[in-house]
Amino acid sequence: GLKPVHRRILYSMSELNLTPDKPYRKSARIVGDVLGKYHPHGDTAVYYAMVRMAQDFSTRALLVDGHGNFGSVDGDSPAAMRYTEAKMSKLSLEL
Repeated sequence: GLKPVHRRILYSMSELNLTPDKPYRKSARIVGDVLGKYHPHGDTAVYYAMVRMAQDFSTRALLVDGHGNFGSVDGDSPAAMRYTEAKMSKLSLEL
């Protein structure tokens, strides 16, 4: 199953109407919404949880469609949240 932070990210993205047919939104906007409304912990923890859902080498199925540098298999870290954008994947609508 999903951890609470993952569920909160997906719920927040759903509330922001970030469906696959809509344009990408800045990751910082999504993380700020999650922090402000649902998950009052560090922004880094929320951002890295969202990054892992966008990495095709971290999970079996992508729940977040990421745009920008979300890291690599070689251990390169993702770009700062102000440089990346995201929206929900088609699979996340089924959850």
